[in-house]
Amino acid sequence: MGILPADKHISSYIIQSQEDEIKRIALELHEGVGQTLYSLYTGLQFIESGVDQPDMKSYVREMSQLMEKTIQEVRLLSVELHPPTLTTLGLIPALKSYIKLYTSTFGILVDMEITGEERAISERSNITVFRVCQEALTNIAKYADTSNVKVSVEWDAAFMKMRIRDFGRGFAVEETMLENRSSGLAAMRERMNLVGGTCSISSEIGAGTNIEISLPF
Repeated sequence: MGILPADKHISSYIIQSQEDEIKRIALELHEGVGQTLYSLYTGLQFIESGVDQPDMKSYVREMSQLMEKTIQEVRLLSVELHPPTLTTLGLIPALKSYIKLYTSTFGILVDMEITGEERAISERSNITVFRVCQEALTNIAKYADTSNVKVSVEWDAAFMKMRIRDFGRGFAVEETMLENRSSGLAAMRERMNLVGGTCSISSEIGAGTNIEISLPF
């Protein structure tokens, strides 16, 4: 990639610092808060087994169920912040895991198509592509008013390309980039630029939005 200009060095440092902090928080949620909640959950189950009064037994059971639901929510939040599969298994397994969570949360079906064989890329590039895809899907859930999304990933000897296409309401790209909610779109472009890639966004009102990213090797 060569030497980055000073402003890109600063942006890259800020983003990396943010990712390091996000990873730390995700780990703390999973191994710290999550484990503590699980200990409380098993304790409530033990108390429930020793309670004879029906009303109290029912109350403890409700508390136990609430604790179990909270544990699940913490685990899901941890995965969303920093999926462990991204480091251990790579980009595609992490995306598939996130898409499964995304569909269960928002009810939006995502058709994912993979062409070619996944190549090993740097951790920085992995998290960049993942964050861009995550931002795109989040925006779709917030604004697109659609129930279907198509994500296609193409691996070649020289590059990786991803296309995220929704079939929702669409928007005026230039006008939206001037609004506060466009910061996510700008961040997507900036992130890809910092790893030597590109991100293009096109949309037509009533015809959906198309996001294409490219990462050369």
